[in-house]
Amino acid sequence: MKQQTVVIKSNKYGITLFLDRNIPFRELLENIADRFRASSEFFRDARMALAFDGRRLSREEQLEVIRVIQENSSLEILCVLEQDELKESFMKQVVDGRQGERDFNTGRFYKGTLRSGQVLESETSIIILGDVNPGATIVSKGNVVVLGSLKGTIHAGAVGNEDAFVAALNMAPVQIRIADVIARSGDGPIQMKGSATGPMIAYAEEGNIYMEPITKEVINDIRI
Repeated sequence: MKQQTVVIKSNKYGITLFLDRNIPFRELLENIADRFRASSEFFRDARMALAFDGRRLSREEQLEVIRVIQENSSLEILCVLEQDELKESFMKQVVDGRQGERDFNTGRFYKGTLRSGQVLESETSIIILGDVNPGATIVSKGNVVVLGSLKGTIHAGAVGNEDAFVAALNMAPVQIRIADVIARSGDGPIQMKGSATGPMIAYAEEGNIYMEPITKEVINDIRI
């Protein structure tokens, strides 16, 4: 019986790829492609951690393997783990964290005007295609972008993320909260930088909320 050069062992959160150390790397890539084409239905649209065993790979070789896996299946590799990190509980922690980062950076859209009394909560960053009227509230674990007038109450970075920001075409909120920093219109610790007209961005820094016009330089400095 011919010995398998590529063996896939998986749990709910990750894959360990056992690789033959003796065959040429290009031949190994072909065998990996064959194995994942054959298993593509099993891994349909899964997002997992990956670890290697049996053969030491350079960083460039690891990237080649990931490319081949993703070209031959719908599996998405979120990260590569070392051999001593293979416990399923650790894989779950890493995968959940990477998926959270992905959701934070990707975000979601909401189309329509939020009126007084409405509350919109989001597990991710959110883009509002409309106005946020006085009395309306948005709570987001990520960033908040309003492509309209922002006149309600906003809480960005609701899980304590001080790098979150709020941006709007017309910025006139009743209250902005970023992580644990709160600013209210007229009496809060809002520090204005530059002109108060046009699209604005608000962010937290050293216990204050700063607001300034959106420029190319400001966009380049945004941490996401």
